Amino acid sequence: MARDFAGWLSSQGWMVRTDTEFVDIVAEKDGRRLYVEVEAASTVPGLDVDTAIGQLVRRMPSEADQSVSFALVVRDEPRSVEAARRAPQRILDLLGMALYAVDGNGGVRQLFGRV
Repeated sequence: MARDFAGWLSSQGWMVRTDTEFVDIVAEKDGRRLYVEVEAASTVPGLDVDTAIGQLVRRMPSEADQSVSFALVVRDEPRSVEAARRAPQRILDLLGMALYAVDGNGGVRQLFGRV
């Protein structure tokens, strides 16, 4: 799933790295940086989504930086999408965080926000 999202970012003109130590994907484009956490397959999607959001929050700079944004990627299946959408839109806006879903064929769809 991370490979599919990284490929999608590349097709959108982002330079993508997946060999990072602290998030699943780091992408750069036009002076902007994007940190991406990908939810792995799970029997407890709600917990995994909450954990992934927490991991992204820990990566956020202590000072406001408009050039940095964040994305959470979940499996495009009902339980994972529902768990991701439970995060309040106002909070996601404040954090500069977008939500995406990747289906079993590698298709990407935007759930909230955009990179």
